Amino acid sequence: MLPNPTELLRIAGITTPLIGFYDVPEPQPFAPFANPQHCIFSAYPAWQRGESVRITKEAFSCGGAGYWLCDIESRSREQFVDFLYAKEGLKASRDLMHQWLDDHRPYQQQHPAIVIGPLREDQYSHLRTVTFFVNPDQLSLLATAAEYHHAAREWSPVLTRFGSGCSQLAALFDDLDVPQALIGALDIAMRQHLPPDILAFTVTRPMYEQLCRLDANSFLYKPFWKRLQATRDKP
Repeated sequence: MLPNPTELLRIAGITTPLIGFYDVPEPQPFAPFANPQHCIFSAYPAWQRGESVRITKEAFSCGGAGYWLCDIESRSREQFVDFLYAKEGLKASRDLMHQWLDDHRPYQQQHPAIVIGPLREDQYSHLRTVTFFVNPDQLSLLATAAEYHHAAREWSPVLTRFGSGCSQLAALFDDLDVPQALIGALDIAMRQHLPPDILAFTVTRPMYEQLCRLDANSFLYKPFWKRLQATRDKP
């Protein structure tokens, strides 16, 4: 049986569609497709309409997406470092920028196309991550939910990682086959495409399955969340 997020979304009050990151042999089942001219997050309104974004090694929306999602180097390492360090000022030194790139590798495609868009049950086997677009209260709820089945002895269930918005969708996870979540949409270059009170909470498929299994014994049905909701409902 496929995981069902309906009850979690209802309790959290999340109404925006969940967005899947798919690695697929054939993208056509995800049509219709949006065509972002630059940052893939400019497709945020299109995702709300049920459209998807298709990315391949031959056609990617921007150089960052090409690199982080398809491992395409459209510029030399030195040019890349010059852009990130010298032009954008994202690290304190050129060496730090080099070290960071050495330690964080792009996502490695298994199939010809990456599709980012609303969840499709018939494509679940190709799903790699799921992204919730949430406000701060909902983010706190999901971060708590991600910790519910873990004591954090082997790995941290919830991560924050410096990087582009698209890299936070898959590439910056330690292992996509373990239950883990990453707080995303922290890239100031892409935040212009989102409402100001919205962040991303991206989870691996195993973590998504855990979130969908939260039951009546969990905090979802207990006083902490209910009191927070009551506070927000006050005039």
